[in-house]
Amino acid sequence: MDTSKLMFRDGLMKDERILITGGGTGLGKEMAEGFLKLGAEVHICGRRGGVCEETAKELMDRHGGKVVPHACDIRVAEAITDMNDEIWAKHGPLTGLMNNAAGNFISRTEDLSIRGFDAISNIVFRGSFYMTHDIGKRWIDQKHKGNVCSILTTWVWNGGPFVVPSAMSKAAVNTMTQSLAVEWGRYGLRFNAIAPGPFPTKGAWARLSPDSGESSMERGVANPMDRVGEMHELVNLAVLLMAPGCEYINGQTIAIDGAMYNASGGNFSALAAWSDEQWAAARDAIEGANAEDKAKRTV
Repeated sequence: MDTSKLMFRDGLMKDERILITGGGTGLGKEMAEGFLKLGAEVHICGRRGGVCEETAKELMDRHGGKVVPHACDIRVAEAITDMNDEIWAKHGPLTGLMNNAAGNFISRTEDLSIRGFDAISNIVFRGSFYMTHDIGKRWIDQKHKGNVCSILTTWVWNGGPFVVPSAMSKAAVNTMTQSLAVEWGRYGLRFNAIAPGPFPTKGAWARLSPDSGESSMERGVANPMDRVGEMHELVNLAVLLMAPGCEYINGQTIAIDGAMYNASGGNFSALAAWSDEQWAAARDAIEGANAEDKAKRTV
């Protein structure tokens, strides 16, 4: 990310302590860098603790400040509690949570296994709730204000053919966002979400576009702005929602997709035209990407 394109004044987030799930790579890493550059104390977590440690060192070497890595599997509620106990004891209460960790892959739903469904829903649906619930209860009990933002997709409004586990799970997190904004607003807690269009990241592209460098979502439908998103654009929106100054925004999911959702629905409906051979090739490529990631977790 070109941090010179951040819109906000230096030091804006100096009193913020924000946890980003899935913060070691992809969009999470980009947001961590933006928040750090603006003065926040940033905590990042992920299953691959070594990756989080490398990211923390890289960002602090580049910008100074404080990035704290945590190895945590957000599918396990007890692991979340242990991590947050450690954060509160060693660093103090969080002021914000960015639910960013996710998983996704394209598949015909008739080919989907229960294990494949659980692989996505346990991260996005359960993990986002476990984390939000654990941190929200702490804020309520300790009478702290708090701020939660979740990374969703535009599919929460119109469904996600060929990514049904993700679409179902992110729609649930969208409902959580709207529900808790009302229920917990009285405690000084806010809940918002961002629905990005195509923002190229290595992990997502390997599973959503396994046979090319172009997102499957883009094929056959031009983005009205004729491009994908740039990382600083998403980070600027995340800062708007997580930094002081716009506290009256609550219960909202904001799209950042160049109007792609308005033009085409912004989903994978074009994959209905794929042949059996194309789906077989996609499955092989996705399995290869999964094996590569698994090897990194066991190093």
